[in-house]
Formats: sequence, C-alpha cells, structure tokens
Amino acid sequence: MSLSDFFSPINPEKFSPKQGFITSQLGLKAGFYTDQFPDLEEKPYDIAIFGVNDDRGAVNNNGCALAADYFREQFYALNEGAFTSRIIDLGNIIAGKEVSDTYFAVKTAVAELVKMNILPVIIGGGQDITYAQYMAYESLEQKVDLVVVDSKFDLNEDEHEGVETTSVSYLSKIFLHQPNYLFNFSNIGYQTYFVNQDSLKVMDKLYFDVHRLGEFLPDMTLTEPILRNANMISFDLGAVRSSDACANSNAGPNGFYGEDACRIARYAGMNDKLTSIGFYEFNPAYDRNGQTALLLAQMVWYFLEGFYNRKQDFPLTPKSQYIIYRTSLKDGSGEMNFVKSKRSDRWWMQVPYPSGFSKNERYHLVPCRYEDYNTAVNGEMPNLWWRTYQKLS
Repeated sequence: MSLSDFFSPINPEKFSPKQGFITSQLGLKAGFYTDQFPDLEEKPYDIAIFGVNDDRGAVNNNGCALAADYFREQFYALNEGAFTSRIIDLGNIIAGKEVSDTYFAVKTAVAELVKMNILPVIIGGGQDITYAQYMAYESLEQKVDLVVVDSKFDLNEDEHEGVETTSVSYLSKIFLHQPNYLFNFSNIGYQTYFVNQDSLKVMDKLYFDVHRLGEFLPDMTLTEPILRNANMISFDLGAVRSSDACANSNAGPNGFYGEDACRIARYAGMNDKLTSIGFYEFNPAYDRNGQTALLLAQMVWYFLEGFYNRKQDFPLTPKSQYIIYRTSLKDGSGEMNFVKSKRSDRWWMQVPYPSGFSKNERYHLVPCRYEDYNTAVNGEMPNLWWRTYQKLS
C-alpha cells in the first residue's frame, strides 16, 4: 500500500491569485501533489501539509471538512520569512466510506511521514481526527506526550453510553486505548465553566497537566515549556475567541486572541520533540471575509518560523552546551538537578526514574521554567517535579 492511495491531488491554480504567485510567496516555494505523487525520499522535505475532508465526527460543526482548500487560498499567498522552507502539500484525504476508514488513512499517513522524518501538518476536519493522529504512534511503538489547545476537555461524561469517537469524546478513546502509549496529557486554555469538576478530578488523579485560560493571558511565555514537552499537538480553533476566529459554530466570546494563537504555534514549531501537529474545527461556512482562514494561515506560518528556528538543544548533547544546577530541599530529603541550555537559555528539570524503570537512562527530562528552579532554590519541591515523579512511579 502506497501513501498515494490515501490522497487526492490538488490544483494550485484554484487558490492562486489571478496574476499568479510572486517569487517570494509560499505558493512558489512549496511543492504540490498535482498529477504524480511526489517521491518523498528522493527530494528531502521537512514538512508535509495535508487536509482531511471529513467532519462526521465534528459535533455541531458540519462544514469543517472543507477547511483545507480555504486555508490554502490564504496560506500560499503569504511571503516566505527569513527561512528557506521545504514544504510539500500532499492534497487531501477524502472521507472514507466509514469514518474509521478516514482514521486509518490519517493514522497511516502520519506514521509513514514521521518515519521519513517529515513533520505532518494536518488541516482538519473535526478534532476527532486527533485520535487517528495519536494512533499513528502506536504503529511507531512510541510513548506520546500529547498537548491539546482547547477550551474544553473532550471526554465522554455519560457512563451509560459507549465511547464514540467524536470531537467531544476523542480524549476518552485515547485515555482508554490499549496498549497505552500515552505518557502525559496537557491541556492549554480550558475555561472552567465548560468543564465538569469530576473531569478535573480525573485529570488530577492521572497527574495530567491542565491549565486554565487565565493562567496565560498575563504572560503567553508560560505556554512554551508545556508545548516543548509535546510529541504531538492538537489545536482546536474554538480555543480562539469568536471575535478573532468566528469560523467555528462552537466558537465563544472568550479565548485566546489571534496573536496569542500565533505565538502558541511558533512555540510549537520550536519544539525539537514535536513530530506532528493538527489544526482542527475551522469551518469556512461561518467565516467572514476569510478572516479565520487568514488567521489559520498565519498560525501555520508562525509554526514554520518556529520550526526553522529550532535550537536543536534536545536531546541535551553535547554536555558542554549545558549548565547543571543542583539544589537541596529544606527538609534535607534530597537533591534536585536542573539543566539550562547555553544556546537558548531554556530550562529542564531532571526527575529520577524509579529503580528498574529504565536500563539506559537515570533521569526523565521535563521542560520547565526559571521559576521552577527558583522554587527549588528556596528549598521547595516544584509541583511539576512531583507530578512527573508520580507518573514514573
């Protein structure tokens, strides 16, 4: 089975300006699957963009299956930044006979691209496609740190019903899936009035990291260490306030500003660990003057800028590029180590593996902030350290 079996080609003329693209625009910088499927191994690409034309799992947002082509119209008209991009647009995954067929296609495409060291950028479709994105890592037999940018927790909260895969329940499918390849889940931007308090208790019990929208509005840099810990990211456009992104029937009056969403996307691109990202729930039927399509295009542009400005400081080698700081707890119960990169000034904390957990490594490295180091300097244990240790135990 070839990757070409899952994609339908696109015609760049459909989304190019009447006068054609100019040399600085991404429309002339990117490659496209038009008539013959590109040889991804012969010509090296860094990033593969593709759409998913399926919204059967999108609750109350029918029409988001058409997202990709409207996104392309805005994205390829943008100018390339201070980087040389190597992008291939593979076209669209057409909805299968059953939604499970679409999931299989997305899962296979993501897995194959990751194997080729090409980062897939998925333009959905409903956010239920996140489940297929996650399943790609099962075939890779890789533990996953998942970060979701969303105003809600998409969990099935009706104990009397089976868990369907929809945009409001896909997390339950991921949490319950066996074998379990999920090491950590983080949410960025939930709004408490949309969240069942029992769900918060579940997150706390599982030692997952969930963060209210209000935590970040004073300082968006707080999102960076969370995003830096992700292998895969799922971004629900409904996390952006409706005044900045109206093209989602579930959009609300509160959420991230458009510039916040772009900053999040840039931080995501800078993450050396990240191997896939999906942007979901953009519905052109509700767009005004193409504003949300343009915002989404700018978010992906910032993702590219972040990607091409990666510091390559993870994994932490060579050791000469890092400074290790040692701190002691007040009660004398132990020592905590922190690592700072000389290249980027970014911080990690070392959380020791329990005895017998890992034969090859002594520590699990967790992205953190300078404030976590200061907490440890004052003799107190950062909450992030404790939660991570509990997951490892």
